[in-house]
Amino acid sequence: MTRIVMDVDTGIDDTLALAYVLAAVRAGECELAGVVGTYGNVLASTAMANNRAVLRLFDAAVPGGTSGVPTPRGCVCPSWADGFAVDEGCARFHGDNGLGNVDPTRYGDRPSDGGTAGLVGPNDESGSDDAPTITVADRMRAASRPAVLSLGGERHDLPVRLADGDGDDAAQPFGGQTRAETMNLAASDASYANRPSQWRADCPEASRPDGLPAGVRLIIDEVRAHGRDVTVLATGPLTDVDAALAAAPDIAERMRLVMMGGALTQEGNCYDLICETNIFQDPEAANRVFRSGADVTMIGLDVTHQCLLTRADAESWRAADGPREDGDRPGAGAFLADMARFYIGANEASDPLFLAGSPLHDPLAAAVALDPALVTCFDVNMMTETSTGNGHGFRGRTIGDPTRLRDPRKTAHVALNVDAARAAASIRDRIGELCANNA
Repeated sequence: MTRIVMDVDTGIDDTLALAYVLAAVRAGECELAGVVGTYGNVLASTAMANNRAVLRLFDAAVPGGTSGVPTPRGCVCPSWADGFAVDEGCARFHGDNGLGNVDPTRYGDRPSDGGTAGLVGPNDESGSDDAPTITVADRMRAASRPAVLSLGGERHDLPVRLADGDGDDAAQPFGGQTRAETMNLAASDASYANRPSQWRADCPEASRPDGLPAGVRLIIDEVRAHGRDVTVLATGPLTDVDAALAAAPDIAERMRLVMMGGALTQEGNCYDLICETNIFQDPEAANRVFRSGADVTMIGLDVTHQCLLTRADAESWRAADGPREDGDRPGAGAFLADMARFYIGANEASDPLFLAGSPLHDPLAAAVALDPALVTCFDVNMMTETSTGNGHGFRGRTIGDPTRLRDPRKTAHVALNVDAARAAASIRDRIGELCANNA
């Protein structure tokens, strides 16, 4: 039986991907070996808390429950950065809490004892309400190098752009914003200055003898123990996968990775219309993963923009909860429907293209991890461009690797066609079954 290790930056579509995998667990089609929370749509600590909240919500639907599923934290920032702040684009599409501003503790037949957590301390992976919140303004006052804020924008202008980690704007033609410019922005925009930020000091490395976040160690241990019988399903930046490969190069030849990210034949969904958000968060990590020798299936915008979630699809999950009496708590299906309503509205507002439905980015990757026949792939050795400018390409673009063009072994399988109707129906129906059996 296939084992799945999920590595997620738990926003709305990551949550739907998790629900899809739980439906497969319920059906006896796979085992969920762990859900790693990383940065991206939200802070890593929020992703970890969201994972736990969703697992609690669907505990009754899964034989044996979900309490035994490990939910460690991965890396809290890109490999090239000192820190990470959630940008306004992610909040626009996923809400401030990553779940469309929907509180999962208000749903389900059994009240939950926890919700989303704040930042966690260096020796605590469980989350702590007492842990201090570090803001962008705090970090800028303490910084001695340019700001290193990630950019996860989706077709809109952002107040902050990437800064080169070495502090040399000329070496990064993308146009890194200097520390002084960022401090000016923090001084003039209170909402930006007070935005929560998370830094390497908040990683769990300090509590581990090997210096690895527990989520990265989980990936290493699972691949070493099970080889390609375990699938690493990554629906956020590839920082954790890269860290696992760097710490344990021996796992590369044994790793099967299904990732949501990138674009080969379509526009990107960052403001530049070239890059895809997950890849752009950490281009260096993505490039190293592509070149590692691991077997990578790339589920990018080429196919996710064909696989759409409609309002009717989302409302079917609410109906799956069954009739409710006055005073009853809304069910897990209502939670997913309310969350999806936020996501669909945000997508409709962003681009008329999505009036037909909202892309099922991460759920499609989950579906392909369990049913590869859903997509048709082009086998090619891939790379990610890590600099912008003449002779460099464009930072964050996923493209074929010219240095390995003639290599007989192709390690990346880029999905270019998808049975969109079957995939969307499978996602809708399997999640609906999960909700219907969550009593």
